[in-house]
Amino acid sequence: MKTPFNKPFLGDKGLNFLQNVFLSNHHSGNGIYTKRVNDFFKKNYNVNKSHLTTSCTDALEMAALLIDVKPGDEIILPSYTFVSTANAFALRGAKLVFCDSESNFPNIDSNQIEKLITNKTKAIVVVHYAGFACDMEKVVSIAKENNLFLIEDAAQAIDNYYIDKLGNKIPLGTIGDLGTMSFHETKNISCGEGGLLMVNNSIFDEPSNIVLEKGTNRTSFFEGKINKYEWVGLGSSFLPSEFTAAILYAQLKIKDKIAKRRKDIWRIYHDNLKDLRDNGDLLKIDYPDYSTNNAHIYFILSKSKEERSSLIKHLKKNGINAVSHYLSLNKSPYYLKTNEIYDLKNSDKFSDTLLRLPLYYQLKNEEVERICSKIKSFYSQK
Repeated sequence: MKTPFNKPFLGDKGLNFLQNVFLSNHHSGNGIYTKRVNDFFKKNYNVNKSHLTTSCTDALEMAALLIDVKPGDEIILPSYTFVSTANAFALRGAKLVFCDSESNFPNIDSNQIEKLITNKTKAIVVVHYAGFACDMEKVVSIAKENNLFLIEDAAQAIDNYYIDKLGNKIPLGTIGDLGTMSFHETKNISCGEGGLLMVNNSIFDEPSNIVLEKGTNRTSFFEGKINKYEWVGLGSSFLPSEFTAAILYAQLKIKDKIAKRRKDIWRIYHDNLKDLRDNGDLLKIDYPDYSTNNAHIYFILSKSKEERSSLIKHLKKNGINAVSHYLSLNKSPYYLKTNEIYDLKNSDKFSDTLLRLPLYYQLKNEEVERICSKIKSFYSQK
């Protein structure tokens, strides 16, 4: 038996919706399915304004344009993240100021952010790793006190919530000035490639239309507000086709069904591997109590880089594709071309020890049990 790391899921109505687009006269973006996706987020997650994009990378690049990042501006962001989080701001000439992770969870350590702020800092970017919320009350407070923009990279966090001190559940991606989300094929809700920009600060409502429309005021033209549209700012081609929107909408319609299955798989993993964490074979993980769990990723922490490599080989030999995740960006070859090497001990620890296990809608319970048994056999042999 072979178990892949991921397997895309089309959804019950995906083919029907694709056929509708194919037979229509509107294949480019901003059609009926794009509108339905944006309306879905407004209704279900109280999103003020959203733009469907070709990827979360594009959504982040839109965010960098909207806050007007210029060469020399400093952006505080986690080192333990995918390169798109950094690229969006590096492309605008920003200086990247990397912050370490928490000691027992990969999210940015909010206690270390304030000391990184200078008079050149423009924004704080947080990444909700595995869908789990960062300490948003603290980060929001820091951003407000220092008059900084706050951007949420919620690529992995659809249908997940920050729980505030009053017990209110706030959708991730809707707390900062801008939020971004991914619908890549590895995500809970996917359309192959796709993303979303959530506009939570009203000062970006009209500018976000301009950025999405390649720097033109075409949206105002279509709304009848002006007689002709012109090039009025910077932008690019961020909008996906209606085919992409149709696939995405089909999955959004059954998001609760997908969520339930993923959470069932997550619990089977968690319950089966409890003994390995309790007896010290695996490192313990401190899941934040101010976050819900959307079961985007199930990951384990080995005790060393060498042990993780051996475990990956052991699982691969048994037909199981488990993968490591990010490398600390502060130690990447590109960053080190113009910057000196320095350590962020927690980010480096997760780079060396974190292992993602297969998790997708079609994964059967017996396959999850088999993966757990192979992990246990690895440690029993040790």
